[in-house]
Amino acid sequence: MIAAGRAAECGTSVLLLEKTTRLGNKLRMTGKGRCNLTNDVEMESFITHFGTNGRFLYGAFSRFFVYDLIAFFNEHGVETKVERGQRVFPISDDANQIATALQAYLKKGRVRIRQEAPVTSIIVEGGRAVGVQSGERKVPASAVILAAGGSSYPRTGSAGDGYRMAAEVGHTIIPIRPALVPLVVAESYPQELEGLSLRNVKVRLLANDVIIAERFGEMLFTSLGVSGPIILSLSKTAVDALAAGRKVQISIDLKPALSDEQLDARLIRDLNDYGRRAFHNILKGLLPSKMIWLFVRLSKIPSGKPAHQINSQERGRLHSLLRDLRLTITASRPLSEAIITAGGVDTDEINPRTMESKIVKGLYFCGEIIDIDADTGGYNLQAAFSTGHLAGESAGRACLPEGQV
Repeated sequence: MIAAGRAAECGTSVLLLEKTTRLGNKLRMTGKGRCNLTNDVEMESFITHFGTNGRFLYGAFSRFFVYDLIAFFNEHGVETKVERGQRVFPISDDANQIATALQAYLKKGRVRIRQEAPVTSIIVEGGRAVGVQSGERKVPASAVILAAGGSSYPRTGSAGDGYRMAAEVGHTIIPIRPALVPLVVAESYPQELEGLSLRNVKVRLLANDVIIAERFGEMLFTSLGVSGPIILSLSKTAVDALAAGRKVQISIDLKPALSDEQLDARLIRDLNDYGRRAFHNILKGLLPSKMIWLFVRLSKIPSGKPAHQINSQERGRLHSLLRDLRLTITASRPLSEAIITAGGVDTDEINPRTMESKIVKGLYFCGEIIDIDADTGGYNLQAAFSTGHLAGESAGRACLPEGQV
């Protein structure tokens, strides 16, 4: 929508072909229906959340970034607010308002919209995109913007069609896989912890017993494993490690604010101060209630054992569990449940200053179809808006008569 609106704003005639009956299906779901638009941090910090492909986005971000996006929506009647982690949301907490604002933008630009019009292929002649095939109809065009999304949440319309179409005209597709996706574990005890959210914990991701990534923040136990912000941010790395045949685990540090010495001193103090209390009652001061009986089992300390009778070896086992609670990752949830799709059109084959294909003239890419993905927190939506804005501007201007700006 933003690509179509920007192309129209540049003075060209635009037709938007929508696969489903409604525009913005996936957008309306983002941020649990609240729409985390972007993140209010400086560009250098923002870019780091995209990993090795982040540099590709400098061109798009330099033309249309956080404050431009916020100003754009303010101009279209959407006021925003900044929440924890610098995440930006509409004050209304309603993603539908964002979709409605974009529809108004399209209307203002007199963008023609054809719904229930899935595109099946891009028509290329002489190395240039000259239109698309939509059902039985050939739709001619001076430029084509492919904004078909990824493969996650296929019921919204983004079922991976764009990857196939890009490949058919010669583009390399970096293998797609789920990102920002819950993880499945081998152990059964997350079932008894289902729904428990842990805040201010550190999670390390290990592959063949070597730490390959870590995050600090909030996580969640599910019936099949783990989820929550820091798990989602680690998930693509875990998926790639599993695909490489490595043993993948997470290590949860429940007391990251304490050094080993401080944690040991805390345990000794609690055991001494409440010496007559049963072990399971001591745990009430250390853990959420849902985790108490799990720790009784894993520590192999009898639940009723008086605190003053707990020996140093038993205290050491408790210390280790608090510092390094291990779970073995066996899989991720399927791509259809992932927030975003990793992989896509190779960035080496796209001009980062225009979003135009280096293989097919007049073909432009934007959004999730490109091999760019980031952590949670509004980063991915900003990338979609920025690349869409740049693709629309570049395509729109390329369609104008020579000499007209």
